[in-house]
Amino acid sequence: MSLGFLIKLKILWAITALQKIYYPVLATFSVLVNVIAIVVLVRGKCGLSKCVTHFLVAMAGADLLVIIFDLILRQIPIAYREDFFFLNFVSLCNIHAVMLYAATDCSVWFTVMFTFDRFVAICCQKLRSKHCTKKTACVVLGTVTVLSCLKNIFWCFLYSSSYWLSNTPWFCSVMYAVITSIAWTIVELMHYIITPFIPFVLILVLNALTVKNIILANRARRRLLGQSTGDSPSDPEMGSRRKSMILLFVISGNFITLWMVFIAYSVLKRFDYLGYPVPLPTFVNEIGFMLQLLSCATNTFIYAVTQRKFREELKNGVMYPFIKLVKIIC
Repeated sequence: MSLGFLIKLKILWAITALQKIYYPVLATFSVLVNVIAIVVLVRGKCGLSKCVTHFLVAMAGADLLVIIFDLILRQIPIAYREDFFFLNFVSLCNIHAVMLYAATDCSVWFTVMFTFDRFVAICCQKLRSKHCTKKTACVVLGTVTVLSCLKNIFWCFLYSSSYWLSNTPWFCSVMYAVITSIAWTIVELMHYIITPFIPFVLILVLNALTVKNIILANRARRRLLGQSTGDSPSDPEMGSRRKSMILLFVISGNFITLWMVFIAYSVLKRFDYLGYPVPLPTFVNEIGFMLQLLSCATNTFIYAVTQRKFREELKNGVMYPFIKLVKIIC
């Protein structure tokens, strides 16, 4: 047994031990912060447009479902596999897979649609009034949800109904006739191409175009206002554009950063099917899962950091029970 193999094995053991603490803590924290984000955003007092609010609520809701279906009902049982043997007797894995992958698709593609919406709002002024509306947001979110569910129905026919407790992307037992077919390889490749590879590329492209447009617009506006350097602090248009840009970039950057390891591993691992195997240690996959799930808990912090009114509403919500208690006592 080589030294390199022993090192990789010890790292994997350390990560596996860490997951037994990390996943339950992350699950508790993620459920709490996403519920808080939904409640605060639904109140509609954060100074955001109805269109943006709908996207952010949908993203928080999708993240919450991912936490339930992936983290609580998948990763935690895998981390505590010796305590969850009862899952082998539950005939629901294929249905669970459909719900899990549909929720993940919604979470990812809602981020893409939000990025596109902000791209239109910032860069396409003529289209902005028609596209960036509450009605359009509802139609887009509804369409993505339906398509995500339809796209993932086929897992019912590829998976058996029993669980296979192994921390791999495929946590359900795959029927033998399926796993030995070329169709399975194609389905698996298409699954990872549609989510998250294409969204990853789209977010990068949309952000690059947004940055380019903002730079050009800022230069033109400075010339129009007769300013040689800096933005006018009293310019409401520039202030609004800056806030939208910060929110967009932080949310998109959060997605790209925390999904990067998972995407890289998934793409390189699929080279095996093309006859060009890339040796990757298993612990890279584990780290990818951990970071991917962390992305479902970070958006509330992003709102708090970038949106002053969200912070105020969050503070009011936290203080409300204590204020009521003080009034009752006094």
